[in-house]
Amino acid sequence: MNQKQNATLDLSSEAEKPVDIIPAKKLSAKVGALYVAPSDHFQTRPVEELQLGFDGISGDFHAGATRRSGGREPWYLRGTEMRNERQISIVAADELAVVAARMGLAEIKPEWIGANLLIEGVPHLSMLPSGTLLFFKGGVTIKVDAQNGPCRLAGRSVAENAGMADHEAGALAFPKAAKRLRGLVAWVEKPGCITTGEEISVRVPEQWIYRA
Repeated sequence: MNQKQNATLDLSSEAEKPVDIIPAKKLSAKVGALYVAPSDHFQTRPVEELQLGFDGISGDFHAGATRRSGGREPWYLRGTEMRNERQISIVAADELAVVAARMGLAEIKPEWIGANLLIEGVPHLSMLPSGTLLFFKGGVTIKVDAQNGPCRLAGRSVAENAGMADHEAGALAFPKAAKRLRGLVAWVEKPGCITTGEEISVRVPEQWIYRA
């Protein structure tokens, strides 16, 4: 038997291994609140609507078709221009409440950590997989890129706004307390206007675990 035949047999054997596949599903949600950041600071402020283009929220701190790489992309030299998949920051109130409790705080407001969109009605929001689509009733579509990893910059903002005595301790505590609860980052697939209270159809894609 030659090497080519052996390879074919090996591939066939691999293909027969069981793979857990979770079917796609649809969820219903609602826009709880909207926020926008000044172009020179990542903290946001409440607004009643967001105007979205292909480059994100016009004038927002994270707007742009591209962005500069940072600590989250160690495979690039810091400051390398790359596609901006972090145009929109999405959070859930129930997850922020858990993070606040872990840090011994009464609350953590979405604007303290630069959120643009507070979503209601989705359990375990931060666990939505990459590729999830958010279809807003008004016509906008946003596509989830990934979880938003908590960082010390957001932690310091929480500490300052919550009045913690030790801002550096708060900056260090937040990444641990908010792990897998920090929400999601997403980008605009179909632009338009989002309004507070708007209905959202959440389409979670089929999922599986890749095992090499």
